[in-house]
Amino acid sequence: MIYVTRIAEFSAAHRLYNPTFTDQQNDETFDKCNNLYGHGHNYVLEVTVKGLPDPQTGYVIDLKLLKRVLDERIVDLVDHKHLNFDVDFLRGVIPTVENLCVAFWHRLVQHLPSGELHSIKLWESDHNVAEYFGAPVTIPTFGHSSETQS
Repeated sequence: MIYVTRIAEFSAAHRLYNPTFTDQQNDETFDKCNNLYGHGHNYVLEVTVKGLPDPQTGYVIDLKLLKRVLDERIVDLVDHKHLNFDVDFLRGVIPTVENLCVAFWHRLVQHLPSGELHSIKLWESDHNVAEYFGAPVTIPTFGHSSETQS
């Protein structure tokens, strides 16, 4: 098995806030990440695809095609956006790095031209990173439907 990783970067703002919590609970849980107007990150997204190389091309996946899928399904939709308000597939989702990994997985898993999605790793900062391997996880949503399952 060969593992191929494509890295993409995007900048986005978000607010960590649970509408079912009191203001005090949100402050205690999310601290400064609960800033009313949000705060921003320069995210680094690593998408790893596994498979056997095609005997005619030597590719597990054509990285140009993977870049196109990443841009169309994720990066173009989240770059320079406020994740709580501007991104339809994140409506009602608390945009933690963990929930973003799961949402991004569902945006990609059925759309790869070859290979199999192995992992999504998302760096929120040099110190905060989450990695997801596709185990069943339900992202709770608050007041909106979410496209995390498509």
